[in-house]
Amino acid sequence: MSAEESERDRLPFEPNKKRQKPAKAPTKPAVTPQKSSNQADKKLPYTKEEMAIPKVVSQRMVRRVAAFCGVPTTLAISTLIVSYLLATYANVKLAPIAVLLVNMGLFGLGVLGITYGVLSASWDEERAGSLLGLSEFGTNWGRMVAVWRETRQKNS
Repeated sequence: MSAEESERDRLPFEPNKKRQKPAKAPTKPAVTPQKSSNQADKKLPYTKEEMAIPKVVSQRMVRRVAAFCGVPTTLAISTLIVSYLLATYANVKLAPIAVLLVNMGLFGLGVLGITYGVLSASWDEERAGSLLGLSEFGTNWGRMVAVWRETRQKNS
């Protein structure tokens, strides 16, 4: 492992080899003959299979997103329907701002549920993780922050 990799935990499905940066070509003259850009001529550092999230992990993420996003979104839609039915048939006076705030809050939780669903899933293929995924969220959030910092340092 290189020094950069030891600073942060590698993802369980992260490729072992490091991507080689292309060498900077010397400045070319303004007029150059057109070369055919063929995908076969270019050697990609990783294959699609190496870069893809494993199917087991992907399905785990989708299930968690469906739960953590689907429940608040369903509740938000239900709140609209129930408030309409209460106002129409039961003559219950609900403040429109209350209905709006409840809906905005529930839809907002649904949006946050997308992020939490992905980050709370175990990214390790062999480990399913916990029901709520609190420890997995902490681990995966730490990995994301470490990559952000590493990228920012490289760009600076």
